[in-house]
Amino acid sequence: MKPKVFISRPIPPEVEHYLAEHCEIRKWEGDEPITRAQLLASLSDVEGLLTADRSINQELLDHAPKLKVVSNISVGYNNFDLEAMKARGVLGTNTSAVLNDTVADLIFALMLDVARRVSELDRYVKAGKWKRGDGQNLFGLDVHHKKLGIIGMGEIGEAVAHRGQFGFGMQVLYHNRSRKPEAEARLGAVYCTLDELLKEADFILLITPLTPETRKLIGAREFALMKPTAVFVNASRGATVDEQALTAALQNRQIYGAGLDVFEKEPIDPDHPLLKLPNVVTLPHIGSATDQTRRQMAMRAAENLVAALEGRTPPSLVKELRPDAPDQNSNR
Repeated sequence: MKPKVFISRPIPPEVEHYLAEHCEIRKWEGDEPITRAQLLASLSDVEGLLTADRSINQELLDHAPKLKVVSNISVGYNNFDLEAMKARGVLGTNTSAVLNDTVADLIFALMLDVARRVSELDRYVKAGKWKRGDGQNLFGLDVHHKKLGIIGMGEIGEAVAHRGQFGFGMQVLYHNRSRKPEAEARLGAVYCTLDELLKEADFILLITPLTPETRKLIGAREFALMKPTAVFVNASRGATVDEQALTAALQNRQIYGAGLDVFEKEPIDPDHPLLKLPNVVTLPHIGSATDQTRRQMAMRAAENLVAALEGRTPPSLVKELRPDAPDQNSNR
């Protein structure tokens, strides 16, 4: 008998076909996103759940007594209650690796946009403000041969470092929970303390997971350490930054500008003061949003699900939920 799985969001036909070959699938058929109550009511006898950003907590686990694996169509997994899942023996997977280059491309687009004021000056031209004799009021910042500081040297961070080093001749600085000797050798990256990176880097990228340790990692103190010419980019999770402190830093020109793909609340409130500032580029969380990459992510999520249900190690198993992983309360 095939294991039962529930799909909480639309997926490409080829991914659904793959899952149907291995599992008895049920899926949300509504035009609107599934509500929490509807999701909980769908899980009483399923062994696998394919989702993206739904909270996997004790409440959900109590409604899913047969659940064995949750497969996220996302590289992030801050929607997982790791302690509750590990206590129940429920595996969790994500879609690491398949989106690295796509997200790294977008991060560089944000860096270039903010530095050269692409979006700002596009609005300037379209508003009919461009006039003969415009000079320094159109100037921006160089990107090439500047210092690129990366906070969180995971796979995406390394992909950005590669672009910076070999495409733009940038010196790469990085801060990470642990050093990466291989990345240092391959990319010429220099390990720094967080404060050293914030003081020295011209472009600062935040690309850490959201954990209790990284929540509001960058706040007023950290912005005060940055250069007045610094460009800050957040492509991790919105809650890793104190948005009030970021807004103040931009308003006061404490830093040059910011490029943001993520926010504390998504979608961001249309009246949020960040949206009124000329020196910030705001995107609707589109880091991996290309057709090819989203299809690859959905297929990786399906492969993870099938592997776990067949007793194999999924290609992208969340490390904290490995059967032999240390206790969540231990020092990692």
